[in-house]
Amino acid sequence: MKQSFRLKGLDCANCAAKLERALAKLEGVERASVNFLTQRMSLEGDDARWDDVVASAKALVHKMEPDVVMA
Repeated sequence: MKQSFRLKGLDCANCAAKLERALAKLEGVERASVNFLTQRMSLEGDDARWDDVVASAKALVHKMEPDVVMA
């Protein structure tokens, strides 16, 4: 499955790059992309575990960037 999310409050290009690298390492994630300019994150992952992938991504975003809201 593939889905795109808005990252409200992402204001650092370096932070976006760190997020992208960390998201790509999550279990069930096949591909992750974070675009700082558009404040968008795209995830591709295992369909069978998609809800867990999204929940893990939200937790990671909150841990690394507490002021950023994943919508």
